[in-house]
Amino acid sequence: MPNLGAGEWLIILLVIVVLFGSAKLPTLARSLGKSMRILKAETKGLHGDDDDQQPEQPAQGSQGSQKAETPQNKELQDRAARLRAEAARLDQEATKGDDGTTLNGVPLSDAERARRTN
Repeated sequence: MPNLGAGEWLIILLVIVVLFGSAKLPTLARSLGKSMRILKAETKGLHGDDDDQQPEQPAQGSQGSQKAETPQNKELQDRAARLRAEAARLDQEATKGDDGTTLNGVPLSDAERARRTN
């Protein structure tokens, strides 16, 4: 990996500011932080799973379409419920304080705001 000096970092930072604009950088950093937290939580959940102790699947002879209530099924249902609750919380957080001046956290231009109010 090449060693970057102060001049190279300054050029990279300048290119990022030009590409994204200084107004969008805090929003970009905030969304990146949320994504990293979600990723970290999911990887912790994956490390907590015990794949070695999975119960054997019952044969589908006499049971037909009955679902076996296993600890793994219960755990998956609990995880799905937690993810739905987290999605609902994030959805509510995203719409909280929406006064029509932003779209997905990005400020609207005056022309776009005027078009949306008409």
